[in-house]
Amino acid sequence: MSPRSLVTGLTCALAVSVVAAPPAAADPAPTHVEGTIPGEPTTWVADVPAAWNGTVILYSHGYRPSFLGIPNTAQNAPDEETAQALLARGYALVGSSYERTGWTLDTAAVDQLQTLAAFGERFGEPDRVLALGTSMGGLLTGQLAERGGTGIDGALATCGLMHGGVDLLNYQLDGAHAVAQLLVPEGQSVQLAGYGGDFAAVGSAVDTMVAAVEAGQDSPEGRARIALAAALYHLPRWAEGQPEPGPRDHVAQQQAQYEQLLGGLAFTYPARVDVENTVGGNPSWNVGVDYRALLGAADERKQVEILYREAGLDLQADLAELTRTADVAPDPAALERARATSELTGDLEIPVLSIHTTHDVLAPVQVEEEYAETVRDAGRHQLLRQAYVHRLGHCGFTPAELVAAVSALDERVELGRWTGAASPRGLDAAAERLDLGAADYLHAYRPAEWLGDRGGALGGPRY
Repeated sequence: MSPRSLVTGLTCALAVSVVAAPPAAADPAPTHVEGTIPGEPTTWVADVPAAWNGTVILYSHGYRPSFLGIPNTAQNAPDEETAQALLARGYALVGSSYERTGWTLDTAAVDQLQTLAAFGERFGEPDRVLALGTSMGGLLTGQLAERGGTGIDGALATCGLMHGGVDLLNYQLDGAHAVAQLLVPEGQSVQLAGYGGDFAAVGSAVDTMVAAVEAGQDSPEGRARIALAAALYHLPRWAEGQPEPGPRDHVAQQQAQYEQLLGGLAFTYPARVDVENTVGGNPSWNVGVDYRALLGAADERKQVEILYREAGLDLQADLAELTRTADVAPDPAALERARATSELTGDLEIPVLSIHTTHDVLAPVQVEEEYAETVRDAGRHQLLRQAYVHRLGHCGFTPAELVAAVSALDERVELGRWTGAASPRGLDAAAERLDLGAADYLHAYRPAEWLGDRGGALGGPRY
């Protein structure tokens, strides 16, 4: 069965409840439609311009923490300005809410494909489908790119969690382990995994770690250990409200690491509970990890070594202590479910363009190094292109940078081959011409080594 036939077939199984307000014939405003997948809480939203070019963009939104009370509304673009720019260029937009908030990769792909089918039922089969995803939605977009028969022709992952859900929790565990062992006062224990859905327990752990980091910043020894923990946490050496530190400005870099570590612990560690709830336990581990090897491969190694030397601390002793005390093991069933629902194999079925900011706080740019390796190992590297924007923040792309990336992917699908439009120079030049905000694609950039991949020289045993 062809991809188009599969999508058409899905529409026959859907009786979608639709609320539509089509514009008058003379009105150039887009048609806005909202719908619900029958029998499910999943909602979807679509906008189709009057001069539709036949291409629809299937948008996958990012992670919405269950503990923040964020409304679970359907979303079909990263932001309103980007949506308007894409509509003005003839693209239709569609996206769903997913069935719930939290870590939803167990159901989100089905939600999105049902949404695409609902769009086809309402507006007719599109000529072309491009998938676009943000953060967790970037990972979902990567998963859709590995599924055959979806009707999707190309994929754009932005700030994606392209390391997958298991590596996500593993690298965060490494950073938190360093805080718990080297900064939390002796005699205080910190639970680092396996919360059983108990947000109060994770809140207590975060409070203990945050207090230890705040106290540690008051001494040279504490600041050196904060830099080590932040390096393992893949946190940028640049923070909001400060100019980007120079490559040898280790003091300013450490101040940024301190601020990023406080924010990272406060957000990412409670988010761990959402992942554990979805997969039914703790899928992460650090037992057997060699922390000396991890730091040896880290981009921040020299900075950490300098700060330790200036503080009169024995870095090798601290790394040995981290290795000796690493005792978190995964729940086998949870690990199996996490791998089944939130991993990438690299076996691409369609072309993928993946873009990332260089100083991403929540999805470290190093994940792109891991993703490229995964795709290369699967023998599908000719289908992948990657580009990097020099900017601090998670998913901090301008509409110009996003529209340029969509256009480059669209050209790849149209021609059946990559062109210079998808190169960093091509993306930067195209974004500059759009007058939709800044354009800062780096013409030459390679992310540092990803530290969270278990197995081999860096990561200890692979379960």
